[in-house]
Amino acid sequence: MSQNPNQQGKKSKKALQQEALISPSWFPDARWHARTLGIIYALLTVAYFGVSHALSMLPKPYNLRRIPVEMTPWLNPGGKVHLPEDQLHAPEPDLPPAPTKK
Repeated sequence: MSQNPNQQGKKSKKALQQEALISPSWFPDARWHARTLGIIYALLTVAYFGVSHALSMLPKPYNLRRIPVEMTPWLNPGGKVHLPEDQLHAPEPDLPPAPTKK
């Protein structure tokens, strides 16, 4: 004689909740976290280089271009840019022409 499926696993709601709290069916461990983070970083790296390559293939004016070091010295890959002393000072102000005597 087969049992009714409703009666086969009949437990009280409180007992089911207590059982769920005591032993979760699956819990992520450190190895799972490391593998998942590794996959996420790998996908982000591949996406970054893929998008960079796709953007470099676009026609002008949409393509990526190199910005001169003089405009953005903080982007220089070689480190600090040391400008000559005369470029560090503010330019001389334009003086109005001197009045002429008649």
